[in-house]
Amino acid sequence: HGVTMGPDDTIFCTDDGDHTVRKCKLDGTVLFTLGISGKPTPFMSGDPFNRCTHVAIDPTNGDFYVSDGYGNARVHKYSPDGKHLFSWGESGTGPGQFNIAHNVCTDKDGWVYVADRENHRIQVFDSNGKFQTQWTDMARPCGLYIDQTGEQRVYVGELGAAIGPNNQAYGLGPRVSIMDIKGNVLARLGDGPEGEEPGQFIAPHGICIDTRGDIYVGEVSWTHTGSHLNPPREVRSLQKLVRKT
Repeated sequence: HGVTMGPDDTIFCTDDGDHTVRKCKLDGTVLFTLGISGKPTPFMSGDPFNRCTHVAIDPTNGDFYVSDGYGNARVHKYSPDGKHLFSWGESGTGPGQFNIAHNVCTDKDGWVYVADRENHRIQVFDSNGKFQTQWTDMARPCGLYIDQTGEQRVYVGELGAAIGPNNQAYGLGPRVSIMDIKGNVLARLGDGPEGEEPGQFIAPHGICIDTRGDIYVGEVSWTHTGSHLNPPREVRSLQKLVRKT
C-alpha cells in the first residue's frame, strides 16, 4: 500500500493486506518486520496493525510513524530500530481522531501530517502526537508528500467525491493540490470530472516529487473505474507531471 525511502536508501514497505511493515535494503534483504504476517490485530483495537497504510520518517532523529489505517484509527511511533514507542488516535471526527488514516508525512522539523481520508482533512501533530491544527477544503486526501527542502511545499492527491451524483462534479476532485506548510492552497491540478487525458485524474492514491520538482501520481484507476467499465479494461495508473521552468 505504501513505499517510503529512508535517507540511508533503505525502503519501508507497508503491506495493508499482510498487516506488516518491512524495512528492506535495496537488494531486497529484509532488515526487520513489524506486525505478524497475515494476522491483523482486532478491528479498531488500537494495537498495531490492522491494514496499515504508510510510513513517515522523522528527519531529525530517524524515528518513524506508521498510519494504521483501514482497520484501525491510529498512528504508531517507532524508534529507528523498530521499537514501539507509543500510539495515538481513535475512531471519530474530532481532533486526534481518524476515519481512515490513509497516509502520513513529516516536515523538516519532525511534525507529523496525517491524511485523514474520510474526514476530508489533514491533521497536524507534533512529534509527541499532540494535535496542532487541521487543514480542510479537500476531498478524500489519499496521497501526501512534503518536500522537506526549501519552502516545504505539500502535495496532496485527492481521491474525489466518487459518489453517484457528485462523481462528475467540478471542485470535488479527483485532483492534486499544492499547498504551503501552513495549509494554504497554492495551486490545484485537475479538479474536474475524472478523465484519462494528460492532466486529468481518475483516483489519485499516492504521490511523490523528484529533485527537479516533477510530480508522480499513482492512481487506483482499475479498482475505481476500469473494473466497472463494460467491458472492463486497463486504464492509466501512473502519471508524471513535469514542472514548468
